[in-house]
Amino acid sequence: MDDQELLAARFEEHRSHLRAVAYRMLGSIGEAEDAVQEGWLRLSRTDVSEVENLGGWLTTVVARLCLNGLRARETRREDSLEARPDGPARMPDPVLSREGAIDPQDEVLLADSVGLALLVVLESLGPAERLAFVLHDMFAVPFDEIAPMLDKTPTATRQLASRARRRVRGRAPVPDADLSRQREAVSAFFSATRDGDFDALVALLHPDVVLRSDGGVARARQSVVLAGAGTVASQASLYRSLAPFVVPALVNGAAGVVCVVEGRLMSVMAFTVTGGRIVAIDVIADPDRLKTYDLSALL
Repeated sequence: MDDQELLAARFEEHRSHLRAVAYRMLGSIGEAEDAVQEGWLRLSRTDVSEVENLGGWLTTVVARLCLNGLRARETRREDSLEARPDGPARMPDPVLSREGAIDPQDEVLLADSVGLALLVVLESLGPAERLAFVLHDMFAVPFDEIAPMLDKTPTATRQLASRARRRVRGRAPVPDADLSRQREAVSAFFSATRDGDFDALVALLHPDVVLRSDGGVARARQSVVLAGAGTVASQASLYRSLAPFVVPALVNGAAGVVCVVEGRLMSVMAFTVTGGRIVAIDVIADPDRLKTYDLSALL
């Protein structure tokens, strides 16, 4: 094995970790893969013979790439007026799988209960806050190693992470660990939807439930953020015609559904269930994105 092959083998030992970092930073599977691949290209062009901690070096490189990507994304949103005051301009990419059949690579990607609702909250953070929170709180990177990436002091970086932590704790509830309990709530939701039972829907929803939907450019009217059990229950009646077509699925490891009509994916719905009640519903209805998802792993 020559030096380049040895270096590639060492890189592969860290690939899963780097994908997990990049996915939490960017909320996009494709962009995360691109960042990891760019990390490899930079490694292949760099003499790391004196680097003692290759994993740490790679994490720093990929994190910086993600930070640049977030800053560029923020500039594009400002220039195109995409950003909405009531929620993220774009729903993060979901990791879809059949119950009991999560891909081993995705298990690493989804460690620490990285549900879609949490990624939505991360989307609302500024690039620097997101980097400080993700690296420190999710991957235990010390502040003195994060600070140089942001051109800040460790103290200022700690403050960024603390501010982000407060926002995440207040808006990203932790789902029930019992998947069967999650599934019961989701099944009951669609049962009540099919029956048009408004009272049953309200009883299933937390009083402060939030529904976020991303319809993309093609279905811009479906890009909404709704709050409150009564409001969300009223909106749920619109899904009544689609209820017969829902297929149970895992969305970022939690109970959810995909809606498939005549072999065409119409929507992905992720549910956050806490204490047996639905506290968040995140919907992707953007046809341009939906057509890129692989249904063969779900049906």
